[in-house]
Formats: sequence, C-alpha cells, structure tokens
Amino acid sequence: MLIIPAIDIQGGCVVRFVQGRSHKKIYSRDPLKVARHWVKQGAKFLHIVDLDGAFSGVPKNLESVKEIARQAKVPVEFGGGLRKIETIAAVLKAGVSRVVLGTKAVEDAAFLKKAVAKFRNKIIVGVDAANGKVMVRGWKRGHKDTDAEKFCLYLKKLGFRELIYTDTLKDGTLAGPNIKGIRNLLKATGMKIIASGGIACLEDLHKLKALEREGVSGVIIGKALYEGKFTLSEAIRSV
Repeated sequence: MLIIPAIDIQGGCVVRFVQGRSHKKIYSRDPLKVARHWVKQGAKFLHIVDLDGAFSGVPKNLESVKEIARQAKVPVEFGGGLRKIETIAAVLKAGVSRVVLGTKAVEDAAFLKKAVAKFRNKIIVGVDAANGKVMVRGWKRGHKDTDAEKFCLYLKKLGFRELIYTDTLKDGTLAGPNIKGIRNLLKATGMKIIASGGIACLEDLHKLKALEREGVSGVIIGKALYEGKFTLSEAIRSV
C-alpha cells in the first residue's frame, strides 16, 4: 500500500483546510522545500493540488508544480483546474507523471472520453464525495443527481481500474477515514482505490492496510503529517 503525502498549494503556499473550506492554515511558503522534505522522509510519490485552480477552474500555481516535478526525483500527480485538453498536455509535458481530474470529469462526459483516449495511462479521476454524492467546483457544491457509486461504475466502464476516493466531510478533520464508505465502494466497484480524508493516526493506516487485498492501493495523507501526528517515515514503516 503506497503512502502518498499531499501538498495543497494556494497563493504559492502549502496550506490545509478543514473539509476543503474552513480553518485555513499555512504550513510553508516554499512548496519545493516541502516536496524535498517528503522525499527525504521516504516518499515514492507526491500528490499535489492547486487549490486556486480547483476553485477558479484554471491552474494558478503551475510554476511551483513544474519546479517540484523537475526536482523532486519521484513521480508527481497533479490536480486542480485541469479542464482543458491542452492544459493537461502542458502539465504532462512539464514533467508531471499523472493528472487528477475532478469537476470536469464529472460535468463533461465528452471531455472525459476525449481525455481518456488521448492520455489514458496518465489520468486518474478523483471522486470527492459527501454523503454519497459527488462534490465539484472545489467541493463548494454537490453535483446534482451524481451518485458516487454510480459514477465510479461509469469510470470502470470507461476503462479505469483505479481512482482516488476522498470523503470531503472527513478531509482535514483528523477524525479518521470513512472505512465503511471505502469498503462499500470496493465491494460495489471492484476497482482499486487510493483513499483520502481523515487520516489521524497510524491505527487508521492499519485499518486501511487491512483492506489492501480488497483493493486499497494507496493512502493520501495531509494534515496528520503537517500537524506531526506521526512522521512519513513512521507511516511507511507501519504498512
């Protein structure tokens, strides 16, 4: 099970929110330094989100992302505001290993199909959900009539075998992951899932590790690392 540290960037700073909206806290004004720190701690993969891009629909922190992709020495995935084919192409050309699609993947089926046809092995979809409904536009609202389970099955039909699942009500709360929701999604879809949201302690990682045979392939960790609940090295050793 891959342990993936998250780097959320807003205004050039590394930040964390609670449920993607409130209680903003700045942890660093140097994203590249943070990336290097996680790699030094043993990270084999980095998850970067351009929060300005997620809210506006256009990436705003690409220079930071390009610098990290160029210097981190590990694969980087990036999401936030990737809503045009040419933007995805530019990000991949800049050295990002994989792009994470969210809002656009939910709202525009034609775009998603085109992106899959052009960049199939370079795309993963982030399914951000609250109470079973897919959230869009920087988690500001739910997408009408879009059930998370049904959307995941649609992704499977398109050929995806893995997705990122975030319970937005858990994200940044340090309240523990939605184990029941993750287990239900694994059972319903048969897909591999990178779990995100709510990780607070090593015991949470052990619970997710127990689901590895069912399909949990990785865990994205943010606030718990930044708040020092455990180190990245400890997390990697624990699984």
